[in-house]
Amino acid sequence: MTADVAIAVPDGAPSLARIGAVLGAAGVGLEGGGMWAGEAHYLVADGAAAAAALAAAGIPVLAIRPVLQVPLDADVPGALGRMMRRLADAGVQVEVQYTDHDGLKILVVDDPDTARAALR
Repeated sequence: MTADVAIAVPDGAPSLARIGAVLGAAGVGLEGGGMWAGEAHYLVADGAAAAAALAAAGIPVLAIRPVLQVPLDADVPGALGRMMRRLADAGVQVEVQYTDHDGLKILVVDDPDTARAALR
């Protein structure tokens, strides 16, 4: 299952280096994501495999959550705002938002079914 894996990153680059090495050794590729405010979020094809590899290395996983992968016209001014307005108007809480390596908007939301309907 494609998932967002949230991981605490207490010391920036050293933590990211360790996370990258552990996931790479386990054959888990990072398909998107980033780090901010002491927390990394990475898009992975197999959340369970990522969690198992990190746990075996003693790296605590904060959460593994399913994602919505949504196309967004990144070159169109205001496109993100219009997308978020549709979600807000539908009462959807966006918990995480970033872009994957293919240019899709990755969303972790509180109500995936309502979010899908709002973005149709």
